[in-house]
Amino acid sequence: MTDETTLPFDLLILGGTVIDGTRAPRFKADVGIRAGRIAAVGDLTGQASRRTLDAAGKIVAPGFIDSHTHDDGAVLSAPDMIPKVSQGVTTVVTGNCGISVAPLLPGSARPMPLTLLANEDGTAAEFARFADYVAALRQAPASVNVAPMVGHTTLRISAVADLDRAATPDEIAAMQGMLQEALEAGAVGISTGTYYPPAAAAPTEEVIEVCRPLKGSGAVYVTHMRNEAEGCIESLNETFEIGRALDVPVVISHHKLNREANFGKSKLTLPLIRAAMECQCVALDCYPYNASSTMLHTEAEKLEGRVRIATSKPHPECAGRDLADIAAEWGVDRVEAAQRLQPASAIYFSMDEGDVQAILAFEETMIGSDGLPLGEKPHPRLWGTFPRVLGHYSRDLKLFPLETAVWKMSGLTAKNFGIAERGTIAVGNHADIVLFDAATVHDAATYDTPCEPAQGIEAVIVNGALTWWQGAHCGAKAGQVLTRRPPQA
Repeated sequence: MTDETTLPFDLLILGGTVIDGTRAPRFKADVGIRAGRIAAVGDLTGQASRRTLDAAGKIVAPGFIDSHTHDDGAVLSAPDMIPKVSQGVTTVVTGNCGISVAPLLPGSARPMPLTLLANEDGTAAEFARFADYVAALRQAPASVNVAPMVGHTTLRISAVADLDRAATPDEIAAMQGMLQEALEAGAVGISTGTYYPPAAAAPTEEVIEVCRPLKGSGAVYVTHMRNEAEGCIESLNETFEIGRALDVPVVISHHKLNREANFGKSKLTLPLIRAAMECQCVALDCYPYNASSTMLHTEAEKLEGRVRIATSKPHPECAGRDLADIAAEWGVDRVEAAQRLQPASAIYFSMDEGDVQAILAFEETMIGSDGLPLGEKPHPRLWGTFPRVLGHYSRDLKLFPLETAVWKMSGLTAKNFGIAERGTIAVGNHADIVLFDAATVHDAATYDTPCEPAQGIEAVIVNGALTWWQGAHCGAKAGQVLTRRPPQA
């Protein structure tokens, strides 16, 4: 029998400084990779390896886990996943905000925001069963790992005849059946987006009943809450109520306070979240920007402040322009201009930087990009989220130490989503690793030029395969599907 410890490493990372994803102090060490896993951490000078990377002067960290993405279709249609691997992301959590590409029954409606998951040509990958989606991911791996969730809005679209009312008992039973199928196929959780019209009519009781299969499954309940503005406190309490009723962990998606009247309310919401954490499993994520991005709304109150068009199917020439300027040019008000631009997506400059920093600095906040991989003028968070946290917020503003920044992007996220053997640099873990220059790492993506790759990301390794190296994709597509594991008895 061959002793694996005597075999050459497949990849040896020499001379780097390890930040291991646990918040422990950094330390000097080499990292040896064999058969897609971390085989050794320590002084590996002189050890044989098929390839060696010189990491002198660089940080060696766990690959970043993007806790909040809409990459459901992109991992199939654009499997290189350059916007993500170029910033050090090795795993994406899909199916957020209530929308997923499965299960979608043939012939069911495709209202916004579900169309945000469409490909650039307007087509969309759709699967009648969640298991079919998982199978497609395995058949054609992407350059990143995928931890897939199922969307409540997607279930609703497939099962509820009238989306403007609460579901009937039979419709709830149908949604429960689809959720059960998704969980058996390995979904790591379910997300809701009760902020959006297709799910806004679902009362709390409906959400609880639909999500009954979650109990005891080990899966999580993730939510784009019903209200992130004046009703934020009520929505937080609704989220906690759902978690308690189901006895499951909850994740608050992209926590924020929208509109000027609510600026500063993180002083209220964060203590409320902290108190809830004392008696139930609660987690949260956010993105490091004071502008959001989603479908272009047509309600006047949601069009207040600066609104920038990201995509418009009938008027693609309007991408990158402010709605106010378009409305003035057309001689109409904002609402009519927004209606003419549909279907469309937009960027909303509607948050206070003080709240953004307070939420980012909150100890248990994970990092998620919430990027929409659509068009040539997306929100820069699609390309810049993780290096922006490392550079602007950790290094430059000193909001938290680099060890904390890495933990918020790796170990913390792996723990909250139940992602085993990833998120930390440890022997035996899957070799998802990023090398970066702590002194120079920064986001290059801006609102005017949003598709610029980050600077200072030296190398990205996914399941032991060198995927990004010195500013270029290496062609590897070694991503795996990270399905939920049943809880231990």
